[in-house]
Amino acid sequence: MPFLVFAAFTVCQGKFGDSSRYWFYFVKTFVGVWLIWVVRPLVSEMRWKLSWQAVVVGIAVFAMWVGIDPFYPTLDRLLDRLLGYVGLAKAGTDAESALDLWNPRAHYGEASALAWMFIIARGLGSSIVVPPLEEVFYRSFVYRYLTKAEFESVPLGQFKWTPFLISSAVFGCAHREWLAGILCGFAYQGLVCWRKRLGDAITAHAITNLLLALWVVGRGAWKFW
Repeated sequence: MPFLVFAAFTVCQGKFGDSSRYWFYFVKTFVGVWLIWVVRPLVSEMRWKLSWQAVVVGIAVFAMWVGIDPFYPTLDRLLDRLLGYVGLAKAGTDAESALDLWNPRAHYGEASALAWMFIIARGLGSSIVVPPLEEVFYRSFVYRYLTKAEFESVPLGQFKWTPFLISSAVFGCAHREWLAGILCGFAYQGLVCWRKRLGDAITAHAITNLLLALWVVGRGAWKFW
């Protein structure tokens, strides 16, 4: 439920004017903090764990995410191509794609304090709030539920090919960079099965997102946000 509430805010981003994509992210970050605070006593696996394995996986996933980006189409472009084959899609333009970027500097101005507020909120939100919410949902709940309906009876370290592939595919397709997302899902779920706990995957996810945030802001690579 916390993940679904968080996802509902994500869906609303940009649906109420251009500024709403920034304000909704800002608000959902604080909502996410509250949700984690509420459910943490009830979700025993929602505990951060630092290990060299988590650090290595986190850095490797970041490098993979950025490194393979030029070599495959994003999910929206892929869907446009597929729909185009049956005459249901209209051709997009690079200008339209640029307008869709989450870029508060372009929207509010390079030196805008408001822009920096949103950038910091997204950087912290993606690095601190998103990892526990997504890891509990995908790597703990979805993976184990696909194994057995009474998912709490399934050990976190139990490996099964079917839930491993399906949960990673679902996670990947929730991102524009779908292929990187699927490979990312493999890495994080594999880490859970290896370490037999969720905390390492939460930490790895946080490291990946922090490095990605620094890359986005430092290189102006807003397409990753």
